[in-house]
Amino acid sequence: MNRENKRKLYEKGYYKTHGCKDSFTCRVCERPVVSAGAGSEHRNHCPNCLSSLHLDMEPGDRAADCGGIMDPVGVWVRKNGEWAIIHRCRRCGHLSSNRIAADDNPMKLMSIAMKPISQPPFPLERIEEMTALMGGDGQLYRNGRP
Repeated sequence: MNRENKRKLYEKGYYKTHGCKDSFTCRVCERPVVSAGAGSEHRNHCPNCLSSLHLDMEPGDRAADCGGIMDPVGVWVRKNGEWAIIHRCRRCGHLSSNRIAADDNPMKLMSIAMKPISQPPFPLERIEEMTALMGGDGQLYRNGRP
């Protein structure tokens, strides 16, 4: 069933109150994705590569006409300690946040979380020099003590 027919079949807001138990094949890694194991009734991204599709404007509304692939570009921690994935649409640039699922690939999540640390916007070899320019002495400890 294509997206347009599915949208006609279910009224607006249907997915906000009803779980989506549909299986699908990931358009990025081509693995089959099932809702079982997600820890939620709302499976909206691939547990292997963490990619999604741009289907919603608001969670569950299926109102987006874009349909582009949403790449995982970051993670953040909600105030309750729960992790969420930040997705960016390849086609239109839309950003959205999705809760992680219980069966998401932990190595992929950690690699996304560590990317800013592993690729800083300055050369790590010059961090002492840059710290000194900002008014610090560039040393981890003062006088050899913490």
